[in-house]
Amino acid sequence: MTGTRTCRRVSGGRAGVLVTAAVLSGGAALIGGAACSSGSSPDAAAPAAPEAFGPAGYRGLTLGMAKDAALAGGKLASAPTSNLDGCTDFSYTGGPAPDPARMKAEADVEAKAKDLNKKADELEADPESKPGASAEESAKSAEKSAKDALLFADAAQASADLAGKREERDKAFVAAGGASFGKDGLRQLAAPSDAKTAEGIGAGSGLAELKTAYDAKGMKTGDNGRFQVPVDGKPDWVYEFTVAGDKVGSVSMVSPKAKCA
Repeated sequence: MTGTRTCRRVSGGRAGVLVTAAVLSGGAALIGGAACSSGSSPDAAAPAAPEAFGPAGYRGLTLGMAKDAALAGGKLASAPTSNLDGCTDFSYTGGPAPDPARMKAEADVEAKAKDLNKKADELEADPESKPGASAEESAKSAEKSAKDALLFADAAQASADLAGKREERDKAFVAAGGASFGKDGLRQLAAPSDAKTAEGIGAGSGLAELKTAYDAKGMKTGDNGRFQVPVDGKPDWVYEFTVAGDKVGSVSMVSPKAKCA
């Protein structure tokens, strides 16, 4: 196939003149000293394949790496989005900014739960808190028993409130993507919504696709209700997939044995 291309020829420093050259598809022609190209280059680099979210990590973040090293790489925001339970969560650079109101609410609920549960544990362990055998002693302890019962109820409610904050934090974290660090380094790496594993699974993938990709690799449902499958070559790590309806909601890699603090 041939075509024509208009080119500029420069001769002896004088203004160029326009010439029209016959150009073979994918090639070039030289007419009167003017080089004409078809506009495509056989040496042009092919687009790089998207980075897979997997055993090698993601965006320079490797499984188990230290927090300081991860922050120094510039792929994470400098300020955490949550410090709940002693785990420190960070968004990717350009991701959601910290929400001071949410973080304060998390800290307040956590402090309340710790305080009330400590008091309840101390009360449970105190032999003097038990009612006496006699009717008189039982009568004297009636008011205290009522107060104790209220304390246990408050402690239980505070624990439920804290569990709710954890769930909110976890949902926000995996939806946005980022890195969570415990006392021994990176404990969870969450994929952004556009990332996929080497098997092509990411947010929006179908449940049938997920099962096709990972059932043969030992996928099961974890205690937290998420689908889990071992990460190749990383014995202490698992993929976790949240699913809503028949679609994958989020993908992350987690070290279940890692401690927050």
